[in-house]
Amino acid sequence: MNNANVVIVGAGHAGVQTAASLREMGHDGRILLIGDEPDRPYHRPPLSKSFIASPDADLDPLRSEEFFANNDIDLRLGVRARNLDPSTQRLDLDSGEKVHFDHLILALGSRNRTVPIEGAALDGVAGLRTAQDARSVRERLGNAQHVVVIGGGFIGMEFAAAAAAMGRTVTIFEAAPRTMARAVSPDTSAYLEGTHTAEGVSIQSGATVARIEGLGGAVSAVITGDDRHIPADLVLVGVGALPNTALAESAGIATGAQGSDGILVDDHLRTNHTAISAIGDCARFPAGPTFRRLESVQNAVDQARCVAARITGSPEPYQRVPWFWSHQGKVKLQIAGLAAGVDRSVVRGDLSSGRFSIFGYRGADLVTVESINKPGDHMAARRILESRGSLLPEQAANPEFSLKEVGPATTHSSAR
Repeated sequence: MNNANVVIVGAGHAGVQTAASLREMGHDGRILLIGDEPDRPYHRPPLSKSFIASPDADLDPLRSEEFFANNDIDLRLGVRARNLDPSTQRLDLDSGEKVHFDHLILALGSRNRTVPIEGAALDGVAGLRTAQDARSVRERLGNAQHVVVIGGGFIGMEFAAAAAAMGRTVTIFEAAPRTMARAVSPDTSAYLEGTHTAEGVSIQSGATVARIEGLGGAVSAVITGDDRHIPADLVLVGVGALPNTALAESAGIATGAQGSDGILVDDHLRTNHTAISAIGDCARFPAGPTFRRLESVQNAVDQARCVAARITGSPEPYQRVPWFWSHQGKVKLQIAGLAAGVDRSVVRGDLSSGRFSIFGYRGADLVTVESINKPGDHMAARRILESRGSLLPEQAANPEFSLKEVGPATTHSSAR
């Protein structure tokens, strides 16, 4: 299919990497890359950190403008796909153009969840996902004194650290008993909460927001579930994301429950229409006996490479170990693997030192490693998990044991 007409919908990390990998792997057919944002494709992770903290910060482009021209990639920005017909392999754009494809890649990304509470539409209540969001939040943050964050996940914690470093009074409300509970162990949550508290952030775990009050159409306070009144000039909502599946659903492409679980794909990332693939935040792919949807740069980039390899004649199933990172003030958290089902954890290093790793096991299998300011441990963990190396808990907990000594396993006790 090296002469195939490939259309990619979504110009984020997944879409741009697909286009780049297709050219790197020898594809010489047409590549049309469609993005609904007006900005040239950019790195998203800085938006919740350095970008909102500096009024002079620019977007960090994924690729130079010359890259797209030099590689004959037709990049269309500020354009939306409004209708998809799999039977005729045609995509209709809101510009009125009708586009034929031999292969279509849906890299549609995700959108912010909203909070169904009174006052959520007030000026100064914001999400943080796109460059437009970040510019609006940055402008508002420049004049704010009291900041409330609803949700103690990655975005909420990163934003809170940046706002506190700017001298703002910051309060985080997290409905769960601890922050980042779905992503990290209790020890890592406790350490991160301690570092935020030391910087003046107030973390309210197990607490809910009942409503948001305004004055003159702008947010002025948050009212908690137990009727406390918290002043707020800016409320950042970070309660997760939903996959963008509307285009696929309207075309009869299989999705999870009501689309909220993502577009269903096989282990080669194909939808139920073989000429159409889905990757990145919007895709739900096989992972052992179940299906999984991930929101990470690594997943987006690796799935893009997987699809490009298949289109150019080198198909392999997608089986990468996921990894993530988060900068929260002076803390760098890196995670390899997923914490689901962990029933035993061991600590490597001293929790009080600010440099440690937590190795999580499910039965006898190592399934996740969380590293705080320990990049060497993180890189070793990725290698061990990729090779399914055998690392006993007592070895992981012993800082004198070299992780470099762990080799690939010859047998596997269970599916990862």
